Amino acid sequence: MIDSNELDPNFKYEVAAEPGGQHISRCFACGTCTAGCPVREIDDKYNPRKIIRMVLLGMRDKVLKSDFIWLCSTCYTCFDRCPQGVQLTAIMTALKNIAAREGYIHPSFKEQARLVSKFGRLYEVEDFDNKKREKLGLPPVKKTFDDVTKIVKPLLPKEVTD
Repeated sequence: MIDSNELDPNFKYEVAAEPGGQHISRCFACGTCTAGCPVREIDDKYNPRKIIRMVLLGMRDKVLKSDFIWLCSTCYTCFDRCPQGVQLTAIMTALKNIAAREGYIHPSFKEQARLVSKFGRLYEVEDFDNKKREKLGLPPVKKTFDDVTKIVKPLLPKEVTD
């Protein structure tokens, strides 16, 4: 049930003004994006067409607080197949940017940001990893990339880097 008091009629214009969001109003809900989506194959609740419809209806809070905008694999299948050139992948990025500015960041992305700020990569290199590399005749991998952490850490909220 949609409560019209909770709708933001300007949300679609906000998304359209965001880089990547300019073609959102072209969508006529044909479903091509959903039919070709690999995420949809794994989770039948994921529905790119529905996300676009929710944006166009002004369901701002529901969209920005949703896990669904963070699930897009950015494979560009929808982007390539859309008969209207909606560029859904770019719209998902625009939605993520708006959500992040407002403090709605999926926990998995917070964890990735924390790891990059700490190690300069998405995983911690252990001594075990380098011992395996040594046995294979490969050079050791640095445990951290200090240059990356120096760049990333100041960009992140304190709650992520703690």
